[in-house]
Amino acid sequence: MAVPRSKTSHARTKRRQTINMKLKAPTLVACSNCGNLTMTHHVCPKCGFYRGRQVITPENN
Repeated sequence: MAVPRSKTSHARTKRRQTINMKLKAPTLVACSNCGNLTMTHHVCPKCGFYRGRQVITPENN
């Protein structure tokens, strides 16, 4: 069985881990009804449509 010859340093460990810690911006798509940018698989907060159907009635401010 393979065994490392020496301990992995903190710097090397952290450098490897930070590659996966990057935050990603959410994917935004245009609403098919009103054109508002919304996240995928979410109801449009502006018009209340999801996949071509009226799901909720939005509150008008």
